[in-house]
Amino acid sequence: MRFLGLLFLLLSVFQSFASFDDWFLNKTLRIDFIHAGDAGSEYFFLDELIQEPTWDRKKERLINPFDYGNYRMMAFDSASGELIYQTSWSSLFYEWQTTEEAAGIYRSFNETVLMPFPQTTVRVLFSSRNRMNKWEDKWGIFINPADIMISKENSFQCKTRRLAYHGDPSYKLDVVIIAEGYTAGQMRHFRRDAKRFMGYILGCEPFSQYRESINFWIVEAHSKESGTDIPGQNIWRQTAVNSHFYTFLSERYLTSYDHKTIRHLASNAPYDQILILVNSKKYGGSGFYNFYSMCSAHDPLSNFVAVHEFGHALAGLGDEYYSSETAFNNFYSLDVEPWEPNLTTLKAFHKKWKDLVKPGVPIPTPNDGNYENETGAFEGGGYVARGIYRPAVDCSMKSTRYNAFCPVCKRAISAMIEYYTR
Repeated sequence: MRFLGLLFLLLSVFQSFASFDDWFLNKTLRIDFIHAGDAGSEYFFLDELIQEPTWDRKKERLINPFDYGNYRMMAFDSASGELIYQTSWSSLFYEWQTTEEAAGIYRSFNETVLMPFPQTTVRVLFSSRNRMNKWEDKWGIFINPADIMISKENSFQCKTRRLAYHGDPSYKLDVVIIAEGYTAGQMRHFRRDAKRFMGYILGCEPFSQYRESINFWIVEAHSKESGTDIPGQNIWRQTAVNSHFYTFLSERYLTSYDHKTIRHLASNAPYDQILILVNSKKYGGSGFYNFYSMCSAHDPLSNFVAVHEFGHALAGLGDEYYSSETAFNNFYSLDVEPWEPNLTTLKAFHKKWKDLVKPGVPIPTPNDGNYENETGAFEGGGYVARGIYRPAVDCSMKSTRYNAFCPVCKRAISAMIEYYTR
């Protein structure tokens, strides 16, 4: 844990100069936008600005220290030019750009990003990563907090309950679980399922070590019909967040393109992370860093899917498997380090988990049975068998094993929880 202690000591030194109250009100500014383009281009268009009544998240260290995600938003005080807030995330758009469909058509996705509500006008700058993992500025706007067109309405009010509460959300990791595909008459079942999924997360290391640091909330979003869309079986259901299997024609890929509605529903509770629980027996799920995670509630492997997808969403963990079929093409550039903390191309291995490798363990590490319980760099990961390396022979980010995160993934998860809670 000495690594984490040093990290947060440095953060406290470099990010202690600006106080939350110097720049912000205790409210949330939500920026809704359209993210559009094709395989080789992208555009951002403003959709709507929304004021939410409170800021229940961190009020310290507002410059996110983790250089994760495919997209970044920075907010600058327009008068002084000082950076006062920064966050990053991943979304479906980046993945879609690597599909065959994106080579032939333009498409748009709705996305949202949150920041504390500014006291004065801010310049907001959006950036995305290029293939060399460098940030490129894409879109900037000025936002005047006195703008009368900033909406204050919430037409998606739902009953919200505390599932587990351990203190002030500003100093806890708050997880909101949203009902998807549960009708009004099925809310009792949803509450039972949500409690079970909370148990899946808290029963898995390293989450189990942070029980008192995590609050869980549920939002009882009613769907008109039970279940979810399964286009490959011509099944279509009217549900709260419009989820569906067969995303990008991958049968098990369970997502929703309707991020705007997801944010509307999540705003009923304090939250840092969104988990959407889908009333289905079919295997599947998805997870995007600082965006949302989603999984089927009743599949026999739902305990594994829950923590695997939550690993994506919370800690930015990458997929370590390489033999399963996906819709993605050339997802990673082999010439640079991936941003995900559990994948490497060995181009800058010293920035990843080299410090966890014991003396005598070769890099790359042969998968010959001699290093089965060691941390190393085993070839295969990030959807390809060559050129990308993972930390362990097996892990919950590689195969369908519950409570089997490797030491590198555990460290990444712990670092993120401590960022939210320290």
